[in-house]
Amino acid sequence: MPALAEAGYRAVALDMRGYGRSSRPRDAAEYRYDHLAADLIAVMDHLGARDAVLFGHDFGANFAWHMGVHHAGRIRAIAPLCAPYAMELAGASDVLPSELYASIARQHFFHMHYYQADGVERANLGRERAFLMRLFWALCGEGDLLGWEDFPAAGTHYFDVLAEPERAPPWRWLSAEDFDFYVREYLAAEPELVFIGGISAYRAMDHNWRQFHASRHASLDLPVLFVGGAEDPVTRMAGPETFDRMRERVRDLRGCELLPGAGHFIQQEAPEALNALLLEFLAGL
Repeated sequence: MPALAEAGYRAVALDMRGYGRSSRPRDAAEYRYDHLAADLIAVMDHLGARDAVLFGHDFGANFAWHMGVHHAGRIRAIAPLCAPYAMELAGASDVLPSELYASIARQHFFHMHYYQADGVERANLGRERAFLMRLFWALCGEGDLLGWEDFPAAGTHYFDVLAEPERAPPWRWLSAEDFDFYVREYLAAEPELVFIGGISAYRAMDHNWRQFHASRHASLDLPVLFVGGAEDPVTRMAGPETFDRMRERVRDLRGCELLPGAGHFIQQEAPEALNALLLEFLAGL
């Protein structure tokens, strides 16, 4: 965000529902895309912004794709980070997401299925810091999130499939101070709501599927830049066919970049390269 402000852009950073100092509803239905869209549009109206260029990472990227399809009148362009458009998991078909996740979990642990179960909100009570450290490491370019394929779904918690890093931060891409900030922001809620944002995003996928199934994978006409990490496990799960489908359906795709050596946290793992791409994209609008 500082790089955008320094270049003269009006930049606003927003926490999605369930994160940081935002509200954290317990009901997964409160995390549907229509509610998130109402949140964003309300902020834009409050700021007097007729339209905006929307950047989003991970769940925020999925939401950016949604806004590009359903609210193109308010969104000038989007730059989704790390989650490509029209992503389908292996064996995907015309079924509810939760049913697809369950079919994958019959083969091995799968986090999207894991988070459908009641009670997992309490699985990391007392070890939230250790869980975040393991998860951040597993998702970075040096980690191995997909090692979960060696674990059965039954009786396995997400914490169990994540390798413990050899050392705590500082890491090359994450300072000890920044990691402490993340921990504080997650813990700014009562214990069972610490990770409710991510958990509810997975649980809301059935709601979104039912509500927006007719426009699933619709074509987009607005300008789009996609940036991900070449070592991101999301990139590996997506497969090349996902990127072929994205290029076909995003009619004004101005870039599809995978940053070498970077995992899921491209903002920290490759900040200079990402900022350069975002500024070039903005300048071309």
